[in-house]
Amino acid sequence: MLRKKIAISLTILLCLSLFAPISNVFAAGGLTLYTPYTGLSVTPGETLTYDVTVINDNSSIQNVSFDVNGLPEDWDYSITAGGNDISQLSIRGSNEQEISLEVTVPLEVKKADYSFELVADGEGDAYAELPFVTKVTEEGTFNSEFSSDQPNMEGHADAAFSYSATLRNRTADEQTYALSAGAGEGWGVQFKADGNNVTSVTLEPNGSKDITVEVTPPTDVKADTYEIPIRAANGSTSSDLTLEAVITGSYDISISTPDGNLSADVTAGNNRTIDLVVENIGTATLNDISISASTPPNWESEFDENSIATLEAGESKTIKATLSAPNDAIAGDYVTTFTAETSEVSSDADFRVSVETSTLWGVISVLIILAIVGGLYFIIRKYGRR
Repeated sequence: MLRKKIAISLTILLCLSLFAPISNVFAAGGLTLYTPYTGLSVTPGETLTYDVTVINDNSSIQNVSFDVNGLPEDWDYSITAGGNDISQLSIRGSNEQEISLEVTVPLEVKKADYSFELVADGEGDAYAELPFVTKVTEEGTFNSEFSSDQPNMEGHADAAFSYSATLRNRTADEQTYALSAGAGEGWGVQFKADGNNVTSVTLEPNGSKDITVEVTPPTDVKADTYEIPIRAANGSTSSDLTLEAVITGSYDISISTPDGNLSADVTAGNNRTIDLVVENIGTATLNDISISASTPPNWESEFDENSIATLEAGESKTIKATLSAPNDAIAGDYVTTFTAETSEVSSDADFRVSVETSTLWGVISVLIILAIVGGLYFIIRKYGRR
């Protein structure tokens, strides 16, 4: 009966062993390496840190030395314990200790899966291997990168273009980059980083910085597409970026009279009609142009049209404006300002109006003077001899 029970137990243990997971850690002589994360993803230039437990199942002290096999070329590693670089570690029997394996991926590396293993070699037949798989998720380069998510912008000639760019240092050394622009004559280019105007920036290895590039077109720029070359460079590395500004046209408007004369006469209590010419002197279409006047106190102004829906480049339109002077206006010069305005641009014209008193009041004044003189004459004739 006892033999039968032993046979059944051995059979159960054998079956369980067939379904037990097979460890990928090779160990012999009572030495084991363990870490929960043996497969990590990384980008070029990053450093991975693996916390590894070294287990000594022997009853005696083990002096264990470490090495890394199969590490790809140009990859670096270090093994530390207690903050110190080590090559050998002494572990008491039936005990364990922690070490750290740091692996640095170079900047110039292909996108792929890379395998290597940590080796622990103790005394006698004590030996263990711990395999790792590192997945490099993107192609790496040993250079600098200057890029922008939106290098093309559109606007009118008076607009300021603001581009957001990113400069990356894909080298293994700290780099100081001088920033420059190859824009044409009259173009203004200003670089900003961290809210300040800059001409250069310094980046740590594998570091990056956001840079704002503000571009101002010249005043006489024509509608067209313009390229603005941008460069970040030093003695060892450089990167170029080409920005594009699409100028849709310039906005400009004028308001005057057909002959350019900005003066007229009016009699107090009367009105004067003035022809105003509104002209689009830019290269872009103007829409929703409003016409208004700023008159002296108690004066009135009226327009046959106080708005223009659309005015193409080079076109003009004549508007009739009527100015009314109050009855009690004193003789002299008065200024009325006419304005043509859109959401993009406006223009003013100062119109001088000379007020003359009414002829009727002049006749009345003469009659009053004659009546006074006649009255004086009558008094003198009648009472002058007494």
